[in-house]
Amino acid sequence: GPPETRPCALIDHSSREDWTLLFWTLLAVVVPVIITFWCGAQRSKRKSHMKDFFRKSKHGWHYTDLFNKPTYCCICEQHILQGAFCDCCGVCADETCLRRADRSLVCKEIMAPAQADGTLEHRWVRGNVPLCSVCAVCKEQCGNQPKLCDFRCVWCQTTVHDDCKPSLSGVERCALGEFRSLIIPPHYLYQVNKLRRRHPDEYSKLASACGSGWTPVLVLANNRSGNNMGEALLGEFRSVLNPVQVFDLSDLPPSKALQLCTLLPPGSVRVLVCGGDGTVGWVLDAIDTMKLKGHDQFIPRVMILPLGTGNDLSNSLGWGSGYAGEIPVEQVLRNVLDAEVVKMDRWKVQVASKGLYFRKPKVLSMNNYFSVGPDALMALNFHTHREKTPSFFSSRIINKAVYFMYGTKDCLVQECKDLDKRIELELDGERVALPSLEGIIVCNIGYWGGGCRLWEGMGDEPYPPTRLDDGLLEVVGVFGSFHCAQIQVKMANPVRIGQAHTVRLVLKSSRMPMQVDGEPWAQGPCTITITHKTQAFMLYHSAEQTDEDEDESSASEAESPAPCDSPKPLGPPPARA
Repeated sequence: GPPETRPCALIDHSSREDWTLLFWTLLAVVVPVIITFWCGAQRSKRKSHMKDFFRKSKHGWHYTDLFNKPTYCCICEQHILQGAFCDCCGVCADETCLRRADRSLVCKEIMAPAQADGTLEHRWVRGNVPLCSVCAVCKEQCGNQPKLCDFRCVWCQTTVHDDCKPSLSGVERCALGEFRSLIIPPHYLYQVNKLRRRHPDEYSKLASACGSGWTPVLVLANNRSGNNMGEALLGEFRSVLNPVQVFDLSDLPPSKALQLCTLLPPGSVRVLVCGGDGTVGWVLDAIDTMKLKGHDQFIPRVMILPLGTGNDLSNSLGWGSGYAGEIPVEQVLRNVLDAEVVKMDRWKVQVASKGLYFRKPKVLSMNNYFSVGPDALMALNFHTHREKTPSFFSSRIINKAVYFMYGTKDCLVQECKDLDKRIELELDGERVALPSLEGIIVCNIGYWGGGCRLWEGMGDEPYPPTRLDDGLLEVVGVFGSFHCAQIQVKMANPVRIGQAHTVRLVLKSSRMPMQVDGEPWAQGPCTITITHKTQAFMLYHSAEQTDEDEDESSASEAESPAPCDSPKPLGPPPARA
């Protein structure tokens, strides 16, 4: 064209290029966002449908995006990376075969009649047998072929090759395997359901068919404790036990779960509590409610699998300071079989606020310890922030780091100083003069603060170990958060104030942080009275001693312990019941 039209053409061409670049830039940004939102909506919709389907199913289905071991669909027999599995019977299926698997494959039956001879038939599931399984017939390894092969009994966990299985048909009955004395057989519940007269004697007669030494276990797990391992543990226990024995405390409170104890022989039940000290206290309160309803003969024995942050009660009973999956659930059940029964004191904490004479005092149950001062302040700050953002506090390491942060802050601020001027302490009715303290701790057990033996101390003045069943409380004082830290790393001893059957504290002024077994609150002027409530039957793990424990026990043996009926028994382990 003419020269005067060329600049306009260049401007139009440049403008078109700019608009084209802007269009493709927006497209590159907007399209992935739209696709992401669409996929998220579809995924949420699919999960909602899945959840509704799982709720109506007789299987215990769980969906996973990636199986953690080679897995094959039990319907189409193809290798699958994602899909659903039943944590009760072990059936696996991809999404397209899921409904067919739900219809055609039967899950573990929690209640079913026995055979004519009173025995139980094997309930076989094909494929996906555990690694390193051994055939019950030829004693060769099972499940080592890259396909759906071999069988596993969901009750006794026996595995057998496809070719060897016909030799077992009609010959061998299911004996429920290694944990037969812990499993509630489906035919027992079937017979209980047919009883016209529900009486403990009838349960004992039915239990005779389950063999001598039958001590069924109930598993109660808290999903929120510690590392949030509760859900995975529930599935593993359902695969070994009868699913009716395993309870999720986020769906059912302990008071409802423990009703199963009243359908079992009196004094035979053991309860495995998977959670922290708070969960254990919740279960023990439910057991106390059973006593009030006249079900004393059905009271179970309680064992702890520590999933919490502190786990001081678990430590005192020999079950360790925390469980992170280092031993399989089979070993946990073996520990249940080997555990010894001991008694543990439980205490009533009555808090009467000053000036509120017409209001009922707050009554709490105590298993571990009561405290007022810096450790209660750390627990209160931690509890407040965990309620706001519970997802952040999903790791035991993170929880302890947060505790450390709040303890460091209190070392600088000293919010609880001059406690001795604000509080009065009485032990068995006698007033005690207090030194300049920031905190008072009243202990029932040997451990405090996530694994510290508070009363025994260290250095040149170790004290004899405390007992769980002596009816005595140990009262100590601390000078502040820094002193608490020194005690935990064995660089200092607490101020030992004394032992007593009854403890009374009077908070005269201001508000102070307090806690009972890790449950904190801020309390104004009040009177706190701690008295003996009852005793609980616990399971004690007498594991092999470490070198340190042997040195400490030999030192304590040099002392002359008082007899069991003495007002201050000093033996290291609690007395066996």
